[in-house]
Amino acid sequence: MSNCNLPHHDHHDHKHGAGCGHIAVKHGDHVDYLHDGHLHHPHGDHIDEHVIEVTPTNPEGCHPLEGHTGHAADHVHGPGCGHEAVPHGDHIDYLVDGRLHHQHGDHCDDHGPLEIVTA
Repeated sequence: MSNCNLPHHDHHDHKHGAGCGHIAVKHGDHVDYLHDGHLHHPHGDHIDEHVIEVTPTNPEGCHPLEGHTGHAADHVHGPGCGHEAVPHGDHIDYLVDGRLHHQHGDHCDDHGPLEIVTA
C-alpha cells in the first residue's frame, strides 16, 4: 500500500491509461482521467483523486462566456447535461470544447482551458 496522503480509491477496478475510454487531460506535469465527475490519477496500487487548481489560467468566479460557447445559449450545465464534469477548486465545472464551463445563474462562466491529451 502506498503512503500517499491524497484522497484515493483503494479498490478501483478500472485501469486508466491510453485507450481506457475516459478523457485524458494534462494536469501539471502528468495526465489525469475524467471518470464519473472525478479526476483520477493512477498512482502505484491506487488511484488518486485530483482537482484542477484555481489559477490565473483557470480562474473561478464570474467570467461570462462571450462568442462561441460550444453549446446553445439556453443550455444548462449539470448532471446529465452531456458534458464531462471536472472538479475545479471547490466546485464542479463542465468540459466543453477544451474549456471549463461553470453554470452561474442564467449564464455560463468561462473558467479557462483544459488540455485534452490524445494517444
